[in-house]
Amino acid sequence: QVQLVESGGGLVQPGGSLRLSCAASGFFFKRYAMSWYRQAPGKERELVATITSTGGSTNYADSVKGRFTISRDNAKNTVYLQMNSLKSEDTAVYYCNVDPITRATIIGFRSWGQGTQVTVSS
Repeated sequence: QVQLVESGGGLVQPGGSLRLSCAASGFFFKRYAMSWYRQAPGKERELVATITSTGGSTNYADSVKGRFTISRDNAKNTVYLQMNSLKSEDTAVYYCNVDPITRATIIGFRSWGQGTQVTVSS
C-alpha cells in the first residue's frame, strides 16, 4: 500500500526558506519520477516540481522557478523540496506523489497523503 508522509511545513515570513520532506513507502520508489504539488485555499491542486527517477532531471512551475529546488535520496525513499525567497502566494498545503502521468495511470497512486501546511506571512 502506497504511503506518502509529508513534513517540514510551517509559518515563515516573506523572503524566508523552508525544506519539505516526503517519506515514501509501499512501492519501488527509485523506479518512479516524483512530484510536489500544492493546493491553496479555494484553488485547484497544482503541480509545483518534478524530478526523474534517478534525479538527473527536474522541472518546475514558472511561478517557483529559480526559488524552489526538488531533490531526492533513493537510499532513503525520500523526496525534498527546498523553498527559498518565499512569497505570500506560496501559502498552500504541499503534497508529494508520483508524476502526474504515472498517477493518472496507476490506481494505487490516486490517494494523497495528509500534506504539510506552508504559510507565508509577516
